[in-house]
Amino acid sequence: MKHKCLACGRPFPQGQGIVISRGGLELRFHSSKCAAKFFRAFFERANSPCLEEMARLARDMERSLEERAAKKRI
Repeated sequence: MKHKCLACGRPFPQGQGIVISRGGLELRFHSSKCAAKFFRAFFERANSPCLEEMARLARDMERSLEERAAKKRI
């Protein structure tokens, strides 16, 4: 079964590329470059509540990276 990239339309085999599913939505990208293109456009169009959630996620991920780095130093 082939998937079709949402950003460029290129077909790619199942098991390759980037496929993100949540609920009834499935986003399919043949490469990380296409995924980045989509998420860059999404970020530019996002409304305020969505941006606040993204900022919270970014803080949580940064905190997690700092905690892992602190554990490695010991």
